[in-house]
Amino acid sequence: MVPGTDHSGAPEDMHAQRYAIIGAGPSGLSAARALQKAGIEFDGFEASRGVGGLWDIENPRSTMYESAHLISSRTTTEFAEFPMRSRADYPSHRELIRYFREFADHFGLTERFRFDTKVTGLEPAEDGGWMLRAAPSGGAGAAVEQRYDGVILANGTLAEPNVPAFRGDFTGELLHTSAYKSAAQLSGKRVLIVGAGNSGCDIAVDAVHHAASVDMSVRRGYYFVPRYLFGRPSDTLNQGRPLPARIKQFIDKRVLQAFTGDPVRFGFPKPDYKIYESHPIVNTLILNHLGQGDLRVVPDVDRFDGDTVHFRDGSHAQYDTVLLATGYTLDYPFVAREALNWTGWSPRLYLNVFPPSFNGLYVMGMIEASGIGWQGRYEQAELIAAYLTATRADPAAAAAFRARVSGQEWPDLTGGYDYLGLERMSYYVNKDAYRRSVRQATAALSKGTAA
Repeated sequence: MVPGTDHSGAPEDMHAQRYAIIGAGPSGLSAARALQKAGIEFDGFEASRGVGGLWDIENPRSTMYESAHLISSRTTTEFAEFPMRSRADYPSHRELIRYFREFADHFGLTERFRFDTKVTGLEPAEDGGWMLRAAPSGGAGAAVEQRYDGVILANGTLAEPNVPAFRGDFTGELLHTSAYKSAAQLSGKRVLIVGAGNSGCDIAVDAVHHAASVDMSVRRGYYFVPRYLFGRPSDTLNQGRPLPARIKQFIDKRVLQAFTGDPVRFGFPKPDYKIYESHPIVNTLILNHLGQGDLRVVPDVDRFDGDTVHFRDGSHAQYDTVLLATGYTLDYPFVAREALNWTGWSPRLYLNVFPPSFNGLYVMGMIEASGIGWQGRYEQAELIAAYLTATRADPAAAAAFRARVSGQEWPDLTGGYDYLGLERMSYYVNKDAYRRSVRQATAALSKGTAA
């Protein structure tokens, strides 16, 4: 039998079962709260000092920087059962780390985690389940070796930098944005930012006030969404009434053109895809600074030569710092890839949660979607809790769920959008299609257990 599989029936007592949660960021807290509500026993493990994950700027693995704020609005992002005290539409990371601490304390979750404890290995246990090994993050303290009936992986998707290879050598300072904390790092420097994602654009806006010069190297075009449309946070418009993909693309492209103009006139390439087929940039200040001449857009990098960067159009310029806004790569270093059905750029999981082998591993937070928020991640956790409960209380419903998965009856999570074939888009979903599918699966599992 595959470790954690329950094809022969349910365990006699769910309360004799115990699960591990790796990570105490928003996804880990979602998992902890859902299991707590379902009466399922668990232990949490977090490599850093406390809850909050990457939102804790003092967490060594944090990719946060001083000027970081939410790019989705507060009301579309917060947990439904625990609204934020902040009234800001787009709270800062300082308000958010306080929010996660308050959430964890309010529901009694903080004490359920072992902090400063890094999971180093997961291996199938001889009697089923998983053997978890962990060590103190700082080197002091006792190591952990414990068997669990299942493990929820919630260690995040934005911690392992994606560092592309370039021809030649750069003799200046070469940094990934994960190492950026403050605009003071760029004071007086000639800066090249490679990539124009949301973090890259945020940092470019920071840099223009401190750096000697700022250039941004891009290889494709982008769509820029203002934080406010018609006086409201832009992602609060049309909530609960999703339009068909083609209609939304047609309307929103024209609305954005009216509000922001054509980014091509600021130097960006024309996008070779339709709006929402890649994550949009929620930052129009970058366009303002381009219009003011505070920075400029340059082509894709061809090669490095000392402090000189050569671009693909034949031009070149000298820089002191090259900052790579090139995103992140998925990283679950403590478990074998085959255990997660890893194919291509990312694991292939049912609803981005369940390995089709149902081997007792569950993945939380391996979703990227515009506007899905933490409530969308909490609904993932509710689905995991519903499945674990069904294995005990309604084995037939749990078996039917597994059968749908093994039969490849997997829902379309794109919402009708043709997403770009990029590594960072390999686990991208449409929030409406995804949340609808997760809720339906949870309802099907819960129907029998509630009887």
